[in-house]
Amino acid sequence: MFYIKRKKEKYEKHPKLFFLAILRKFLSGFMRKMKDDEFYLRIYYWLKTGKKLNLTSPKTFNEKTQWIKLYDRKPIYTQMVDKYNVLELVREKIGASYVVPLFGVWNCFDEIDFGKLPNQFVLKCTHDSGGIAICKDKGKFDFVDKSGNQFTSIENVSKRLSRSLENNYYLKGREWVYKNVPRRIIAQQFIQDEAGGSLMDYKIFTFNGKPKYIQVHFDKSSNVLKANFYSTDWVYQDFYIEEVSDKTHTIPKPKHLEKMLWLAEILAKGTYFLRVDFFYVNNKIYFSELTFYNWSGFGEFFPGIFNEIFGSYILLPYEVNR
Repeated sequence: MFYIKRKKEKYEKHPKLFFLAILRKFLSGFMRKMKDDEFYLRIYYWLKTGKKLNLTSPKTFNEKTQWIKLYDRKPIYTQMVDKYNVLELVREKIGASYVVPLFGVWNCFDEIDFGKLPNQFVLKCTHDSGGIAICKDKGKFDFVDKSGNQFTSIENVSKRLSRSLENNYYLKGREWVYKNVPRRIIAQQFIQDEAGGSLMDYKIFTFNGKPKYIQVHFDKSSNVLKANFYSTDWVYQDFYIEEVSDKTHTIPKPKHLEKMLWLAEILAKGTYFLRVDFFYVNNKIYFSELTFYNWSGFGEFFPGIFNEIFGSYILLPYEVNR
């Protein structure tokens, strides 16, 4: 409800954006057929923000993200976002102890032999962000999705993951790195806090390979996305991107924060921007995923000036060589 209210207030303040949102929805099917990524992103950016996309000398974080989509296309990036193939890369770069144990990989849901899986596990599609099913108790059919909503049958789990496998994650935001990721399903160990708390997710924002901020998600049971930003020395930052921030909600500094930042720097080496996500549970660090395009470069910053501030942290080739 909060998200809807915020959108309503946004459109009341900027009626043009409401018109563009309707136009974007109307044109979505036609636009997805566009083959020219740059032309598509110029149109989509205008429909999302009401602003012209500057690719000649981008300044904001969102503009630079679109530039990176188009002009920074190293083949290894495809492996880095593949939830299966990235595990080997993580083992090589930082060590196998940071990888959540893997139980299997399959090309489709029907290939999965649930009899060979443990009582608890997590199923993930390798190429997208929402194709997840968490099994907390196989015997009692306790399956939930990413938001904690209960699956009522194995058929519903199959439909969710099969639908995710059919989803071309690259098309909507032209996030090039996902274009050639093989569409598969993996099963990994279900990890949880021994104290019964929610699994803490630490998203480390790196700029030109250096960690700058940590975003921590909390209260995942709520319908409102909530996350606080912290500096690398764990000082609360009074801004947010889409997800709601709460200054009164205290998140303790992780005991192994320095190691987490060090690991993120290793994985982010050679990139302009990379979000390195870790789980931190029972004082142990686990790798989660790598993201090159936070909110696909369309996230709304509050206050808006931080879109420019984040952009200033990314040094593109023409800026480095000035």
